[in-house]
Formats: sequence, structure tokens, C-alpha cells
Amino acid sequence: QVQLVESGGGLVQAGGSLRLSCVASGFRFNAYGMGWYRQAPEKQRELVARITYGSTTNYADSVKGRFTISRDNAKNTVYLQMNSLKPEDTGAYYCAARYGNMEYWGQGTQVTVSS
Repeated sequence: QVQLVESGGGLVQAGGSLRLSCVASGFRFNAYGMGWYRQAPEKQRELVARITYGSTTNYADSVKGRFTISRDNAKNTVYLQMNSLKPEDTGAYYCAARYGNMEYWGQGTQVTVSS
């Protein structure tokens, strides 16, 4: 049974930091590309950051220099370190796994940044 379980969200003041975690199970984690997406109220889900199975990363322009995605294949976990948070970073953050046509999603964790 495939599972992606996110944690680490919460309420933080602007300028603060949060670290999101996503623990995966039920598939060969080290073969999958992993990503973090977010969705603000009344907006479309957007890519925040992704990391390939070989740990190549890329980021949305809006988070470059502030967010860092990483993975620990021994723990089947992908992380998103978020620094210098802004109110516009508020939203539900989702973890996703992709390999070819296979795609899995977590249930999301809420991040709220107050001004």
C-alpha cells in the first residue's frame, strides 16, 4: 500500500522557518523523483521544488534562495526546509512521487505565515 505522509506544517510569523517532512512507503522510493507542491486558497496547485532520484533539484522562482529540498533514501523521506517565510507562502503543501506514468500524492500539510 502506497503512502506519503507529510508533517511539519504549522503557523509561523513572516521571516520564520519550517521544515516539512514526507515519509514514503509501499514503493521503491530511491527510484522516484519527489516533489513538493502547494495550493493557496482559490489558486491552482503549483510546483515548489522537486528532486530527482539522483538528487538534482529545481525550484520555483518564488522560493529560490529560501527553500531547500533534500532526500534521505535510507529513511524514505523527502524534506523541504523553508526559510525567510512570507505570507504568500501560505497554503497546503503536498508531497508527490513520480516515476514514468506512476504518480502518488500525500494528503498535505498546512503552512500559514502571518504578517
